[in-house]
Amino acid sequence: VATAQGRNVDWAVYGGTSDNTHYTTLNQITPANVSKLQVAWTYETHDEGRGTEMQANPIIIDGIMYAESPVQKIFALNAATGKELWKWDPSTAPGGSRGRGRHRGMVVTGDRILVTVGGKLWALDRKSGQPIASFGTGGSIDLRDGFDRPGGAGGSVSASTPGVVYQGLFIIGSTVAEALPGAPGDIRAFDVMTGKEAWRFHTIPHPGEFGYETWPPDAWKTSGGANAWAGVTIDEKHGILFAATGSPSFDWYGGDRIGDNLFANSVLALNAKTGKYIWHFQTVRHDLWDYDLPARPALVTVTRRGKPVEAVAQITKTGYVYVLDRLTGKSLFPLGEYKAPTSKLDGERTAATQPYPLLPLPFTRQHLTESMLTTRTPEAHAAALDLFKKYKSGFYEPAALEGNIHFPGTDGGGEWGGPAFDPTTALLYVNSNEQPWLQHILPRSDKSLYANTCAACHGDDMKGSAMAPTLLGVAKKLTTEQLRTIIGQGTGRMPGYASLGNGTVNAMVNFLVTGKDVADSLASSPTFLKYRSSGIPLWQDPDSFPPLTPPWGTLHAIDLNSGKTKWVIPFGEYPKLVAQGIRNTGSDNYGSGIVTKNGLFIIAATSQDNKLHVYNKLTGKLIWETTLPAAGSATPSIYMVDGREYIVIACGGGKNGAKPGGTYVAFALPDAK
Repeated sequence: VATAQGRNVDWAVYGGTSDNTHYTTLNQITPANVSKLQVAWTYETHDEGRGTEMQANPIIIDGIMYAESPVQKIFALNAATGKELWKWDPSTAPGGSRGRGRHRGMVVTGDRILVTVGGKLWALDRKSGQPIASFGTGGSIDLRDGFDRPGGAGGSVSASTPGVVYQGLFIIGSTVAEALPGAPGDIRAFDVMTGKEAWRFHTIPHPGEFGYETWPPDAWKTSGGANAWAGVTIDEKHGILFAATGSPSFDWYGGDRIGDNLFANSVLALNAKTGKYIWHFQTVRHDLWDYDLPARPALVTVTRRGKPVEAVAQITKTGYVYVLDRLTGKSLFPLGEYKAPTSKLDGERTAATQPYPLLPLPFTRQHLTESMLTTRTPEAHAAALDLFKKYKSGFYEPAALEGNIHFPGTDGGGEWGGPAFDPTTALLYVNSNEQPWLQHILPRSDKSLYANTCAACHGDDMKGSAMAPTLLGVAKKLTTEQLRTIIGQGTGRMPGYASLGNGTVNAMVNFLVTGKDVADSLASSPTFLKYRSSGIPLWQDPDSFPPLTPPWGTLHAIDLNSGKTKWVIPFGEYPKLVAQGIRNTGSDNYGSGIVTKNGLFIIAATSQDNKLHVYNKLTGKLIWETTLPAAGSATPSIYMVDGREYIVIACGGGKNGAKPGGTYVAFALPDAK
């Protein structure tokens, strides 16, 4: 344990350690003195509201902090004072552009920083922040390159979550479009020094590869998704890479991809040096609910029959925790099979059953009932009841023409921050959302270009959804050329439409600028589907609160030895309700926490109250909290410089209408030296 003056302790990788447990042995900040924490420094990026949600987990090495702004300007700070050492704006580099989309950090290795901005992976010099010319072409490689399928990548390819480094290889998942046309979610390894591709694993198997028979014969040519957007985890001892993958594209209808669809919605174990398949565990078969595995795997050690067993812990949006043997993929708890509802959409064939662990018990409610509807006010209850009776609902209920309530929702259950794990107690800490969403599926019966290409994510009313931002007023924010580039090339989870021709792209731009749509049919496209989504809005009551009885967000401590929940508490509050005397409701929350050896669990995450919280890790009792400039929708970093321990959090906000932010805040004890 490092506490001596003059000693530095790093937070050297995303999540703190390569096993992704968010655990630290630093002990200067204790349960007895944590209430004395004060702001040590703040750093303003001055980019709040200009990008999207700043979710970065800062890296601290040798007293220097590396992080990014909401538009992905990369910078280095003195980690003890917050003083800026350098800043790099990607838009100033040849072929560079600022980030558009959620982003969670970077990798610092040797003399370089590896960071994805848009569709490129950049190598920056650690001392100056400038691109390293010997890496790729002028310091970057295009993540859309190298897809051996008809039409190439088929759209946008980027990465929201940092990769990992193993024996000179940089290994990374990807963020791809969640609609068609879209790229497959290949997991790739690149040479750290040159950027040359070393290996790739096809998460949508090609002919002759294991899992190919779980898709239609030509699906590998047109299907997208099955991507490890939440990141990958390296087991350095065994040389195994673990990845958690998302759903195939399109999320809500799979008539073009009948079958179980390996390796979508799977925990994957690959040889980290070669990319060769070792084992997999699929958590959702033929996903029709956007039930991506929302966080990268955590490497844990649990006790079975008195002996330690190396395992993988994987959280899910549905509230399940899978605990799998690290070398074989076998579940360490008994499994059951849930008989799932069937789809009535033409051409669809749902999986008959879905797997689930008997332990641990789910950390979120799964079956929506009338008794769960809000009673906050008679008016709110009446509105919720009216909608509940109009829509279908049910666990694993597939999309239907009459509309359905999606619960657990698109945002979980578990979220991208992932769990924290305490090796001294075998407790897994998970923050969870309980937010229902609404789903409308429609036949593609009209000839509207916007309806056929854009409405599934941006909504028929252009107001945006869980999948994509509003398009109202976008022509006033972006130039015509910027719109043409984004529509043609794609960005983040949005596919590119260049393959449809310049005429179609120009027509889309014209619609956004003038509001004049054109008749268009995509029925001849190989990625044309019979159905589309009209958008997935968050279901709220008339006063913009969740339509359920609380809690709306929770924090859990789960014993992975026994599978039992040690404690659970409501997590987060709504200031408007607190002013009315209504407390401890829980709220939506994003990001994750840190667990300390000496008794603390430290987490921000709550979207509505902008708090940083510190709990007793054994009881869940709140010890201390403070208000941040904006919600800390990120995972904190904890480190030591010159014998003083710091906690730093990115305050990015911006979720579900919350105020956006662009500030980093560091806390420390007074007079720690």
